[in-house]
Amino acid sequence: PAAEDAYEAMAEGLAELGFTINFGPVVDLAVNPRNPVIARFGRSFGATPDKVVRYAEAFIDAHRDNGVATSLKHFPGHGSSTADSHEGAIDLSETWHRRELTPFASLIARDLADTVMIGHLELDGVTGPGALPASLSPVTITELLRNTLCFGGLVISDDLAMDAIEHHWGTPEATRLMIEAGGDIALI
Repeated sequence: PAAEDAYEAMAEGLAELGFTINFGPVVDLAVNPRNPVIARFGRSFGATPDKVVRYAEAFIDAHRDNGVATSLKHFPGHGSSTADSHEGAIDLSETWHRRELTPFASLIARDLADTVMIGHLELDGVTGPGALPASLSPVTITELLRNTLCFGGLVISDDLAMDAIEHHWGTPEATRLMIEAGGDIALI
């Protein structure tokens, strides 16, 4: 009940201010307690898919009750990372586990995903050839998120001005790649 009350107050406040979307909830699993951007700041609801889905559902329901859309993030899962994508590219190939997709898959299947935010995460077999991060990858956006998980809503990039992207592609090129990969909104 405390979480539900907090999310209700948050959503009411956003709606009163005229906001129509909240770029949350974070549905990354806190599988790496030393994660410098998710676990370190307490941004995850927990390490188990069931707990994360339960809290995310309460977050989403409160926002929907107040006419505010939400965005599941950071697809395909940022909780196992050992670095911060604000500071550079992150390759999760050694740490990521398929269960990190579970909260996304569950919430999408239950029609609780208004939008999905794609992270700047590299992952063998998930982001495709050419060392593209998920946020710029047609393998991640079109094949995995849209075709495999059957997500038909808006796909939003994480901030394309973050160092993980800006220093390698630049914002204009990254925006083009993200849209060509099947994304809808380039967040800058």
